[in-house]
Amino acid sequence: MNMKLTKEQQAKVEENLGLVYKVLGDKLKGQTSVGSYTREDLFQVGCIGLCKAAATDKGGTFSTYAYRLIWHEICDVLVEANKQKNTEVIEDCEQNIPEPDDGERKAEINFDLVRELMSAKAKAPPHIVKGIDAMVLMAKGYTCREIGKRMGASDNLVSAYVSKARKFLKSRPGSAQMMEIYAA
Repeated sequence: MNMKLTKEQQAKVEENLGLVYKVLGDKLKGQTSVGSYTREDLFQVGCIGLCKAAATDKGGTFSTYAYRLIWHEICDVLVEANKQKNTEVIEDCEQNIPEPDDGERKAEINFDLVRELMSAKAKAPPHIVKGIDAMVLMAKGYTCREIGKRMGASDNLVSAYVSKARKFLKSRPGSAQMMEIYAA
């Protein structure tokens, strides 16, 4: 990615570097690493988010806007790393687990998950339905950015949809177990 910042934008980035530390402190709560990423790695990723915020700032409260972009940039990297790790684990499991038992279990989980999601969608308001649809796409390996393109929404809006859908699903009786399976 090639991003050129004006001198004013560069100054804004330099003035707000502490915001990246704040995001890491708030979100990582003392962890020194997440997966294969050290805190320093995540600081660098957060700086990219800060630069994006400076480049796209339209006025208003910069720190609020930048905080969200910093965190979303970090989340995007962690989600991508998690997808890669999950792919590796799945490939490893597929080599070590006999197919019939694994296939039956996956089918059973998928059937229950789909049934629960369809039941939830029938009773959910439109913004929750969008979040459930986004969760299904995430389970298939799509990123927030890719889902946003499909839905005609920003990746930040997709994240908000998913967050609201998770809260909605967790509040439904019996859905908590399904959410644990979905997260696994």
